[in-house]
Amino acid sequence: MPLDDPDGPTRAGAGHAGQDAFAAYAAAAIDALSGNTQRAVRSDLAIYAAWCSERGVSALPAGAETITAFVDAMAAVRAPATVRRYVASIAAAHRAMGYAKATGSEPVRRALQRMHRRKGRRQAQARGLTWALRQRLMEAAGEGLIDTRNRALLAVGYDTLLRRGELVALQVTDIVEELGGAGTVLVRRSKADPEGRGATVYLARDSMALVREWLKKSAVCEGKLFRSLNRGVVGERLDASQVPRIFKAMAGRAGLPAEVVEGISGHSTRVGAAQDMVAGGIGMAAILHAGRWKTPAMVNRYGERLLARRSGAAQLARLQHRE
Repeated sequence: MPLDDPDGPTRAGAGHAGQDAFAAYAAAAIDALSGNTQRAVRSDLAIYAAWCSERGVSALPAGAETITAFVDAMAAVRAPATVRRYVASIAAAHRAMGYAKATGSEPVRRALQRMHRRKGRRQAQARGLTWALRQRLMEAAGEGLIDTRNRALLAVGYDTLLRRGELVALQVTDIVEELGGAGTVLVRRSKADPEGRGATVYLARDSMALVREWLKKSAVCEGKLFRSLNRGVVGERLDASQVPRIFKAMAGRAGLPAEVVEGISGHSTRVGAAQDMVAGGIGMAAILHAGRWKTPAMVNRYGERLLARRSGAAQLARLQHRE
């Protein structure tokens, strides 16, 4: 049975046709996707197009057999979450180009089920930079300009629960100091708000003080809030990829174990703040508002160990004096 859609490109031109179609898709979708999503989709589709090109099969439109074979091949070498993202990107490309939903076919669903039965669905979770860890990183930081920036970045990330791309997108004018020294932060656009309706989040007094210190020492007064530094020279912007590197470097300087440092990501302040809220008994509605989540799913995931301590089994053990 041929792998290609019978109405798709011929085998000889399949790879180039697929790559051209992906380029057209990226151009058509540029205004509909966030910057991070654009980069992820382009990367995913480049991998898929190269795989199809090597086998001389049509990448777009693709038959269910092609996508099924791709899923089986990737499942052998990639994490389940990565393979699911590949399939989502391929599906988005097909929808954008007006082609049939081959990714939702029964053969593709069975391929994903095979992968999950073999590897499971659980994703690795970023290490949460909880308050205790946040304080260790703060106390271990030095007194240089880069340390001042890093402390402000960590503090803002923890209070606002911003993703790394949202953190580096902040403008100086997005920070407003309120009476009493606390502040608010305007999040102009986010993963959950690609159309830019915006949201206002809270910044505690101590974090606001760290931001003021960074702005004073760096002489940054407009444009991007957080900037790159090269031998003390302040740049125009800080790339999102540097956020996890900064947190890891701070954790290393604080003497945290290697496995803890390795688990830190650009999401770690978001995870840690959510875990602290769960531990503090803060209501789910308030946590969802703080992190701008639409459902409790991720909060439950981040706080699952803490929530287990409140389960029926845990309460029963305490009633039976087994703790």
